Amino acid sequence: MSNSSDSPSPTQPSHHTHPIPTTKKSSSSSLSWPSAFLIFSVLGPLAIALLIYQLDSLDPAPLPLHELTQPVAAAPTRNAHMLKGSEFVGAGALLAPEDVAYDSKSGLIYTGCADGWVKRVRLNESAADSVVEKWVFTGGRPLGLAHGHKNEVFVADTEKGLLKISEDGTVELLTDEAEGVKFKLTDCVDVAQDGMLYFTDASHKYSLKDVVSDILGGRPHGRLMSYNPTTKETKVLVHNLYFANGVAVSPDQNFVVFCETVMRRCRKYYLQGSKKGSVENFIDHLPGLPDNIRYDGEGQYWIALTTEVTPYLDLALRYPFIRKVLAILKRYAADRPHLEKNAGVLAVNLNGEPTAHYSDPELFLITSGIKIGNYLYCGSIVNPYIIRLDVHQHPAHPTT
Repeated sequence: MSNSSDSPSPTQPSHHTHPIPTTKKSSSSSLSWPSAFLIFSVLGPLAIALLIYQLDSLDPAPLPLHELTQPVAAAPTRNAHMLKGSEFVGAGALLAPEDVAYDSKSGLIYTGCADGWVKRVRLNESAADSVVEKWVFTGGRPLGLAHGHKNEVFVADTEKGLLKISEDGTVELLTDEAEGVKFKLTDCVDVAQDGMLYFTDASHKYSLKDVVSDILGGRPHGRLMSYNPTTKETKVLVHNLYFANGVAVSPDQNFVVFCETVMRRCRKYYLQGSKKGSVENFIDHLPGLPDNIRYDGEGQYWIALTTEVTPYLDLALRYPFIRKVLAILKRYAADRPHLEKNAGVLAVNLNGEPTAHYSDPELFLITSGIKIGNYLYCGSIVNPYIIRLDVHQHPAHPTT
């Protein structure tokens, strides 16, 4: 009999460990939270900006670049720091005095302000001693003014139309439409020796609050018009102007000079003679965007320049998409890029040739200028005063 130790033992099961399959995460199939946030923070605003750009109604048109890319009409003399010698008339009492009209008989300056008042300023030797009077409230926004032959004042009110203010302060609406089209931005006015009024509607599409859209849109909505106080007829003299602005009847009464802001030029419309009814350039390629124009009775026109032609402005005039972006920023952003600088006034002779240029890097949106005696007076659509500069003490010097 054999021992149990010699008996064959049963086979033991073998123990093998098999690895548990795992899923490997691919870095290409998912993004970390910081990466997703970064992409969204970049692409999200971009997508919103593109959507706003596509949906915005403004469709800027190309401008005739051959008229905007020529060398500027530079004056032989310049005072490029006019603020250094300037005084402020009516500081704090004049809210954005856009235009300046002068009555030589009374010595009064008339100006239209953003608070709806046409104010009179009695000048004194010291600017600080000048007296400001609230004269007439138009109920709108008075811009350009002209002193008439019967001590009345004609007002281009952007909200009301063309007004007449009698010497006693009575306000009369003369006209607010032409050819069945209402004025949207009655801008400037001048009176001829025969009593005819010449004025501009800067845009028949946009009002003053949307003025940037008109300028950046690059489409000609402006008109030069006349008003006959005898027949009460309003007549359109020139259509399709690029923001029609300042007007000034020539001293010989042969033509009226009018400014086109966007095109940086002033042209003349002939009132009589063989060229009656025709239009010619008076001065083009201005060194800035023109606003009002005044004749000083001494052989000089004074053209207000709201800004010089900066590199940024030049790009905007060249490319419609840049103008659209700027318009969107103006509409939706708290602050838009500040394009205006070196505003001032350009003096030109009776032939439209520049003679002197007054400006300052700190000035922008100067909208009117007129020389009275030794002084240059400048209005603005933003400043709370009228700038006064003694041009004899602070003259423009030769640039070469």
